[in-house]
Amino acid sequence: MYKNLFLAFTLVATLIQSTLANNLPIRNQDVSPQQLQKQNKEIVKLAAQAESKDLPQVVNKYTTIVSIEAVDATMVYTFEINTGSKSDEAIINEDHSKMERIVTEGICTSSKRFMDAQITKTYIYKSAISKKKLFQFDVNQAICFKIYGPRYGDN
Repeated sequence: MYKNLFLAFTLVATLIQSTLANNLPIRNQDVSPQQLQKQNKEIVKLAAQAESKDLPQVVNKYTTIVSIEAVDATMVYTFEINTGSKSDEAIINEDHSKMERIVTEGICTSSKRFMDAQITKTYIYKSAISKKKLFQFDVNQAICFKIYGPRYGDN
């Protein structure tokens, strides 16, 4: 389940973000922190609008992405998980850390340009049945650096 989710989501995110990243220049030479932050907010807004056009979208038989929103320089992705016979508590206890690890590693590698631009990605997972928030985590440059260390900056 997780490999399929990771592969499908990474493929979709990479294709959309590559297109957007290539068409939106990220300039950080001679740009004030305020200008860079404003630019990042605009990039996040445009990326969220582009990625939201075809939602909801089934990622795999368990997971559907239901929304993508821009909140300042953060892209917020909301997924619903069809927990089947598993309780919400079982999903929280058994699946949160696995999902966070798999998605974080994938985003660190597929969205490096976003991470380098200090754009954060937040992932919210809810139960498709109860609508209860199961878990949430963020992916940003600092987290990617913790995973990959100094070599992350070299990519």
